[in-house]
Amino acid sequence: MLTTNPAIILVGSRQSNRLLEEFGRYQSDYDVRWAANAAEASVLADEQAAGGGQVALFVTEAELPDLPIQEALEQWRSTFPSARRVVLLHRERLVADRAALVADLAANRYDALLLLPSGKRDEEFHTAITELLSDWGATVAGVENEWVQIVARGDEPLTAELRDFLDRSGYPHRTYAPESLVGRSIIAACREDRLPLVRTPITGMVLAPTTVGDLAAGIYGRPDELPEDSVQDLVIIGAGPAGLAAAVYGASEGLGTIALEKDAVGGQAGTSSMIRNYLGFERGISGMRLAQRALSQAMRFGAWFFVGADVTGITPGDHDRPHVVHTERGYVVARAVVLAMGVTYRRLEVSSVEELLGRGVYYGSAVSAARELQGARAIVVGGGNSAGQSALHLARFADKVTIMVRRDGLQDTMSQYLIDEIAANPRVHLLTGSQIVAGGGEGGRLRWVDVANTSDGAVTRMDVDGLFLLLGAEPHCQWLPEGIALDDYGFVLTGRDVPRALWVDDTPPADLGTSIGGIFAVGDVRSGSMKRVASAVGEGASVVPMVHRWLG
Repeated sequence: MLTTNPAIILVGSRQSNRLLEEFGRYQSDYDVRWAANAAEASVLADEQAAGGGQVALFVTEAELPDLPIQEALEQWRSTFPSARRVVLLHRERLVADRAALVADLAANRYDALLLLPSGKRDEEFHTAITELLSDWGATVAGVENEWVQIVARGDEPLTAELRDFLDRSGYPHRTYAPESLVGRSIIAACREDRLPLVRTPITGMVLAPTTVGDLAAGIYGRPDELPEDSVQDLVIIGAGPAGLAAAVYGASEGLGTIALEKDAVGGQAGTSSMIRNYLGFERGISGMRLAQRALSQAMRFGAWFFVGADVTGITPGDHDRPHVVHTERGYVVARAVVLAMGVTYRRLEVSSVEELLGRGVYYGSAVSAARELQGARAIVVGGGNSAGQSALHLARFADKVTIMVRRDGLQDTMSQYLIDEIAANPRVHLLTGSQIVAGGGEGGRLRWVDVANTSDGAVTRMDVDGLFLLLGAEPHCQWLPEGIALDDYGFVLTGRDVPRALWVDDTPPADLGTSIGGIFAVGDVRSGSMKRVASAVGEGASVVPMVHRWLG
């Protein structure tokens, strides 16, 4: 019997009563079902699929009477690839089963390995369960509590950009047709005769954005709303992992701190569907959730964020005069500045593909677009960690995901744990020595791409429903003042890497200091950085004592 709630399917006979008792607390929001073995669980999953229902979670004992656990998990993944999968380890089998199960966990054959609770109120166990359900709900389930309403026909490129921004910002949203009841009411409240329109969560006002920045400013405010005579201790340009860490540590140590971000909080890392190698998150964490937690933490200490504020220049100061940071939406005055604007994805520079941006072609992971590729075909271009994470996320929806790279493999560009997960996922395929040279399709949407072999130039056509471009990173530092020294690739030089001619009194800048006093650089924009989330966070934290010394 199907309900309107997504299902949690419990599998196993040894601890069936205990399982049902533990999952009783989820009964109001989920249809909790029990199966004694793998075959019964597959029947329940097939019933859900046939009735248009969803399975949020499979929870299975490590030993099943009718099928090896690996085969059972693969069967359930083929029916509901988006469902999260949990294997329960019995304490008496801890030594015997752990090694094999941990190997399967490392290959991403399931999402969590948990000890079955031995008593009441095992909140560590239920924290893991609720985190998995929350992750499933954020990426798969329909919106239950919308914070933002969009009115659009759905094929406008700006609509895709707005939805991607809201997904990355953690704002639940829903798109309504103009002729719907909600659509008509929002249109009636706005004087602008264009789509898309957006009703925002904070003011309830209706916006008619022409850019994502317009929507971001409507939610977070604008720098020109600051008092004219205000001077901040610290302004951070960019709110990726490095900028967020600088905001947390700067504000927590009493510095008046403002962060400016032109896009969504989280930066490029915020597009990652699942970061599995960040310290302290054994089950992984999405870039969006990591960014939103850091945002809340920084704001709790008093930091303020202006999002949609694209920085256009800096008028440098010195010990006697503060720096002035100019944005498209006003300026901010600060005694110290931290450059943390990260990098941007390189452009494909194939005009026939670029023309279809937002209509099947996306830069980054585009979480909202991934949900719409159920049963479809996707291509991810890129060989870095972000590309691998994106491909694995897309494989929860698309029937086939192709990772396309110009190189002959992934070993030089991607972490081994991701390479192993990709190899273990039957929906993800690697295409090496290839590049896209053209694309097109009927109805103004991408339906095919022409792919050239980098060795012999032979071109073949591939059908595709979604193309995700994660082509590597390049800095975006053209707007910096001339006094900031850059390396040959356009990254910001710091510390002893700054040319000696720019040192003051033959003394190099601080390790993270630039060639202009009081301006620092951290994270991916800094020359020589590791281009990893953990190292960016470390630099963001490390720069604050240097800021203190400058201010002192």
